Amino acid sequence: MINPAAIQVLWLREMKRFLRAKSRIFGALAMPLFFLAFLGMGFRRMPVPGMEDGVGYILFLVPGILGMSLLFSSTFGGLSVLWDREFGFLKEIMVAPVSRISIVLGRIAGGVTTALIQGVLILCVSLLLGFRITSPLSLPLALVFMILISVTFLGLGLVFASKMRDMQGFSIVMNFVIFPLFFLSGAIYPLENLPVWLRILGYADPLTYGVDGLRGVLIGVSSLPVWLDLGIMLFFSLFMIALGAYFFEKSETL
Repeated sequence: MINPAAIQVLWLREMKRFLRAKSRIFGALAMPLFFLAFLGMGFRRMPVPGMEDGVGYILFLVPGILGMSLLFSSTFGGLSVLWDREFGFLKEIMVAPVSRISIVLGRIAGGVTTALIQGVLILCVSLLLGFRITSPLSLPLALVFMILISVTFLGLGLVFASKMRDMQGFSIVMNFVIFPLFFLSGAIYPLENLPVWLRILGYADPLTYGVDGLRGVLIGVSSLPVWLDLGIMLFFSLFMIALGAYFFEKSETL
C-alpha cells in the first residue's frame, strides 16, 4: 500500500541533500553548460542537415542538452541507493512499516524534482545564449516531457543500483550505458543523418523520444508527432517505474 507520508519524507530528504551540496549543483550544471557554450556558440551559424531552414544549431541543440542533463542526473540517482546501503540508512527504512513501492516512489519524486531544477536552470541560461521558445504556452508540456525523461532514467538507475553493491563499479557501468543512450538519441545531431542500423538502435532509445518531444514543443520542429513522442515516453516511464520497483523489491538490502 502506498504511504504518502513516507514518500514526502524521502522526497524532503533528497531535496535537503541536494540544496546543501553546492558542489553537486555546480557539477551537474557544468557539463551541459560547456556543451551549450562551445557547441552551441561555435556552430551557431551552421545549418543543421536534415532540419528545416531557419533552425539554427543553438535551437536544435538546447533540447538535446536538456535531455542529456536529465539523463545523467536521473541515472546517477541510483548512486544514492548504494550510498544509503553503505552507511546503513537503507536498512533502517527497509525495516520500517512502509511498503517498498512507497520507498521507490519517494526516491523517484526527489530525483525528479532535483532533475527538473537543473533542467529549468539550463533552459534559463540557454535563453541568454540565443535560444528562443516558440510560445510560453509550450513550457508546461516541456515540463511534462522533462518529468517523463527523468522518471524513465531514475527507474533505470534504480534497476542497476538494486543489482550492484559497489559505488565505484556503479559509476563505471553507468558510463558505459548512458553515453550510448546520449549519442543515439539525436541530442547533438539528427538521427536521419546516421546509417540505417544505427538509426534503428536510436529508435530503441527512450531518450530519442524525449529529446524529439522537447524540440517539438519548444521550437516547433520534430521528427515524429509530439503526441507520439508523449505516448512512447509515458509507456517507458511507467515500464521503468515498474521494473525499478520489482528489482528493488527483490534486492538483498538487509
